[in-house]
Amino acid sequence: MENTPTQTVSAGSRHKKNLLIVLCLSGTYLIAEVIGGIVTNSLALLADAAHMLTDVVGLLLAFIAIKIGERKADPSRTYGYYRTEILAAVINAVVLLAISVYVLSEAYQRFQNPPEVQSKSMLIVAGIGLVVNVVGMMILRKDSEGSLNMKGAYFEVLSDMLTSVGVMIAGVIMLTTGWYYADPLISAAIGLLIFPRTWRLLKEAINVLLEGTPKDVDIHELRKSLEQTPGVINIHDLHVWSLTSSVNAMSTHVVKETGYSQNELLAALTNTTITNFKISHTTFQIEEEGYEENEVHL
Repeated sequence: MENTPTQTVSAGSRHKKNLLIVLCLSGTYLIAEVIGGIVTNSLALLADAAHMLTDVVGLLLAFIAIKIGERKADPSRTYGYYRTEILAAVINAVVLLAISVYVLSEAYQRFQNPPEVQSKSMLIVAGIGLVVNVVGMMILRKDSEGSLNMKGAYFEVLSDMLTSVGVMIAGVIMLTTGWYYADPLISAAIGLLIFPRTWRLLKEAINVLLEGTPKDVDIHELRKSLEQTPGVINIHDLHVWSLTSSVNAMSTHVVKETGYSQNELLAALTNTTITNFKISHTTFQIEEEGYEENEVHL
């Protein structure tokens, strides 16, 4: 028997307005940064512009994913379109990793023959970018705690904030010392810095796509709580997965003792699961002892 709540609002959907604000800020600054990178001949600025481009694309993907994810379930998509948010998070992570590799490669080339850079103009452009990215981070920081899609968007902005800081450091070094190796050196450092966070995001998103157990659900405690419910002999075929961030589902087979009301047992199991664990969609198959011998198990 199954408990299905009304259409659950995804975590990302609750924050789409903030995402749209950051998207507009990032898109406006992207145009200015591309021009600045070309004029100043700065790899660090162009690297930041490349990251900003992926940010804009990534934020746009995240916003589109939220809009699609809001569509109601239908006969073809009985769980709705929640997973589009997870797909957007995967795309964001992959693109960020690819850009980091590109920046490292380009930095290596510039180490061979570092070109002259207009450091003062580079500092001004990077300073504007830092302000834009800090504002974007402040807007998205809280939102990123409950959604992988929003976390991906937040990491996009965070990576650009770090890049802006690196660009400014490189600009100060080159302006005061004329040491133009600072430009590719800082660019390489930024590329390496982005890898760990992005890799963790990718792993989390892939875990959702692979129907892995959500990290915020202790499946051993869940099993223990269900088996301790009066009237339950044991449970088997327990599965817990995520539809999207903060929207978890589970299913299990429950072997009940003779004499217990099926409806009362179902109510107790549902209450235990929804109240004590972060699960919003439950499916219980209530069975008499011995029935499981005829089942196919996963």
